Amino acid sequence: MTSVIELKDLSVMFGKRSILNSLNGELNGRAIGLLGPNGAGKTTLINTLLGFHRPTRGTARILGHDITADANRVRSLVGYMPESDSFIAKTSCIHFVRLMAELSGIPGRHALERAHEALFYVGLGEARYRQVETYSLGMKQLAKLAQAIVHGPKLIILDEPTNGLDPPTRSRMISLIRQIRDGGKARILLSSHLLRDVEECCDEILVLKDGNIAANCNLEEERKANRKFIELETRGGDRSAFAHSIGELGCEYALTGERRMKLIMQESTEISDLYRLALRHGVQVRRLNYKRDSLEDIFLKAMENGNAAAERSENNGGL
Repeated sequence: MTSVIELKDLSVMFGKRSILNSLNGELNGRAIGLLGPNGAGKTTLINTLLGFHRPTRGTARILGHDITADANRVRSLVGYMPESDSFIAKTSCIHFVRLMAELSGIPGRHALERAHEALFYVGLGEARYRQVETYSLGMKQLAKLAQAIVHGPKLIILDEPTNGLDPPTRSRMISLIRQIRDGGKARILLSSHLLRDVEECCDEILVLKDGNIAANCNLEEERKANRKFIELETRGGDRSAFAHSIGELGCEYALTGERRMKLIMQESTEISDLYRLALRHGVQVRRLNYKRDSLEDIFLKAMENGNAAAERSENNGGL
């Protein structure tokens, strides 16, 4: 199976400054979230994948095509929605999107038809003949999405697609991204500072820190692998028998006082199982704190691990 994006010792330097440091890995999700703090290298990675920067060392492949050796083919397969506006002054949206279709290799006789379809798809059909400079911020974002998908790309790179949007327009943008993802015709690389956007749209994440990969994981598998940590406060009943029954479910537990218990639930165990056992042993569950790792937890752990790795590198003299 061909990877969506394959990084092979990918390194980029600007002068003597290293921006991306020997990135290696394969990304195969339907929607891949690209995360990292400011200066982590996200924009440089996107620009390198698009051919705007040449790798200093190593390379990358998009859908099996080398970004350097087969750059023209890569561009025909990729749609790009930039963070910054890059419209042509005094141009109607329909003409702008048509031009983008032609630049992506669509013959002129088909480009206009594709432009109409793309603009109706994102919800700008009624406003397609207006000049883009008269659009609101949300409409401009939707226009940028339209030009990114007009040529039917196999990979769509979205850079901060919901930046500055009001709640209704953000909801519309997220819904469109999900539709594209679930349609199965194109994969998505979504770069965002908003963890909520990534959590709602993506099934895989790549986290960068200081030009290094801090984490690369399948979100669904990561969530399944996370164990459930529970803290209970109980009253009455046979507490020892209750704890023993929880242990028989395969859960690890510890009694932390006369009324408190901490336990780690197995994936097959549900909260309802605990209440069923409590009822059997006459135990009242007065308080229950339940927590799974969220994307924020995964991101923060990646940042901590990145710091630890940097400290180890410094202690070893950078080796």
